[in-house]
Amino acid sequence: MKKILVLGAGESGVGAAVLAKSKGLDVFVSDSSTIKDNYKSTLASAGIPFEEGRHTPDLLLWADEVVKSPGIPNDAPLVADFHRRGTPVISEIEFAGRYSHAKMICITGSNGKTTTTTLIYHILQTAGYDVGLAGNIGRSLAMQVAEGDRKWFVIELSSFQLDNMYDFKADIAVLLNITPDHLDRYGYVMQNYVDAKFRILQNQTKADAFVFWDDDPVVAENIEKKRNSIKAEFYPFSMSKREGLAACLDGGSIVFTKPSAFNMEQEKLALTGTHNLYDSMAAGIAANIAGVKNDYIRQALSDFTGVPHRLEKVARVKGVDYINDSKATNVNSCWYALQSMKTPVVLILGGKDKGNDYKEIEELVRQKVKGLVFLGVDNAKLHAFFDGKVDDIRDARCMADAVRMCAEMAGVGDTVLLSPCCASFDLFKSYEDRGDQFRTEVLAMANR
Repeated sequence: MKKILVLGAGESGVGAAVLAKSKGLDVFVSDSSTIKDNYKSTLASAGIPFEEGRHTPDLLLWADEVVKSPGIPNDAPLVADFHRRGTPVISEIEFAGRYSHAKMICITGSNGKTTTTTLIYHILQTAGYDVGLAGNIGRSLAMQVAEGDRKWFVIELSSFQLDNMYDFKADIAVLLNITPDHLDRYGYVMQNYVDAKFRILQNQTKADAFVFWDDDPVVAENIEKKRNSIKAEFYPFSMSKREGLAACLDGGSIVFTKPSAFNMEQEKLALTGTHNLYDSMAAGIAANIAGVKNDYIRQALSDFTGVPHRLEKVARVKGVDYINDSKATNVNSCWYALQSMKTPVVLILGGKDKGNDYKEIEELVRQKVKGLVFLGVDNAKLHAFFDGKVDDIRDARCMADAVRMCAEMAGVGDTVLLSPCCASFDLFKSYEDRGDQFRTEVLAMANR
């Protein structure tokens, strides 16, 4: 019997373990941290042995294959040891893909992944497709496959998940943009990060589709470098009208050209802002390729409600708008948020720096930001870059203090924007936890 070791007992790890068990494999789960009670209960109910708070070598080295949580780096000592032994180390998505016959729509990029993924899922649901939402959002692909396969899956893929995918294939691959992010995981070498993103194209054939943002310079440059190895049919999209595009902005409409031609009036889009135009184009093209009728695409693009923590309007308190953009964990995401702001901004930045270069938002900060609140354990890098560029800069160590400071700095007609540029793990459990705490503090202030 094949022996499967699952490293990490979060959403992806527990899903992989349940799927392995359902396929009659010998499975053991190991997590160096405390496992959440709901996941422990799931493992216990399935009869899957596990350990927490440690990795016991004698319990691990018997594995024929390792399914690794995307949060564990490939150069972690334990993972490196498996590589030296020749033990395959794969991702949960790779493992789940072996047992699914579904068509896979996979989305990656530095920004807009969650919005685009959720929007494609919404379009397919609107059209009545048998579809699941998985990957970096929602429930794990493995758990959903264990419970019963679908005809379609829409999957958000981070670079960490792509790193350990080898035979998995995307029927429709969507690449949004590539800007510096997670460089601490890639030796601070941008090309390593780029190459991880382009792994979404591996194993594609001429029958598959590659949807990409043709205006992104990094994507365009690397397509030229890798053109001979890309087999799928190209579906580029752009803000400018030109030949060969699958979608573009023309006047006041998005014009979709293939495989089925139709227009969508920009004013009828549910999502506003330049960045959301790209997300809407990518989602519309992917749904078009998947065979969704044009009327369903139009309907879903016009009634989509967005995703939490991405430019989420929380409340207006004493004439000040509070916007939760906690999912902005890199500088480019913050750039898009600031670019969409029409009023003076008090901006909350900070968290775990991933090798950020703040020059990208410098001009927008000078133009639009009247106050900065740095929310993090170590704000030295933020001070080194922004001191002297904004008159009012303060430091906070908890969300309650950050919101209170913002309220003191903002006036009627201003916007308080949580768009941190950084990962959340210094003060919060996740970007969701950070955004939830922001929402809670704002709503509490509104009710006082």
